[in-house]
Amino acid sequence: MNEQLETLEYAKRTAIDLAIQFGPKALVAVSIVIAGLFVGRWAARLVQHALGKVEMEPPVRQLLTRIAYLSVLALFVVMALQNLGVELLPLIAGVGLAGAGVALAMQGVLGNLVAGLVIIFTRPFRIGEYISIAGVEGEVDTIGLFSTRLRHPDRSQVVVPNRRIVGEILHNYGSIRQLGIVVRVAYDTDLNQALAVIDETLRSNARVLGDPAPVIQVSVLADSSVNIAVKPWTAVPDYIAAQGEINKAIVEAFRGRNIVIPFPQREVRVRA
Repeated sequence: MNEQLETLEYAKRTAIDLAIQFGPKALVAVSIVIAGLFVGRWAARLVQHALGKVEMEPPVRQLLTRIAYLSVLALFVVMALQNLGVELLPLIAGVGLAGAGVALAMQGVLGNLVAGLVIIFTRPFRIGEYISIAGVEGEVDTIGLFSTRLRHPDRSQVVVPNRRIVGEILHNYGSIRQLGIVVRVAYDTDLNQALAVIDETLRSNARVLGDPAPVIQVSVLADSSVNIAVKPWTAVPDYIAAQGEINKAIVEAFRGRNIVIPFPQREVRVRA
């Protein structure tokens, strides 16, 4: 019983001695870190405000803002450790070894990070542009350090890891897209009239852009029809709606002018 009391008394004295010796330093260190949080946020806001006056992609601005915040915070953490009397060189060596192990364990994550930096600084596409990559397509919604988010025409979200983008074949449509509509007419049709009707139909549609000019031309002489390629340009958000409107308007215009859209047919002759 006496030994237990002595042990408790020794532990109590040790705790009091440690609190007296390191308590003020620990309190100062915590205060330094808290101050670093506030100063880092202030520096980040200052950098963000300054970069707002420069023409720059949002992901680059966000990256530089985070770097400013983490740099200031790291400086205050070093000051806190020095106040506690921590030797920095062994600590840096230990952090380096731990970082190497983490890097091996997180190769995929780091690959996305490096690819994200490549995308941000090379800018193969920008927010708001329509792209096709790695078997998916959509309007670029956000470009992050680890992934890129696309807004699909069916209003779903497609998240593409950045490492799947770098090194792949990228089709960047930009902010406009070209429709590929095929209209079939009979061989006895007045082609000049048909082309004029299609041109008039496109001009009456508000979604069709005047510049670049639509492409309207005879494309194929098929088995049972003359195929006319109709390729107008529209803004990316109008792509699907414009296709339906143009198809409907062309059919109605052809009916009004007695232009025949033939059914596929094949003539079979039987010889006795």
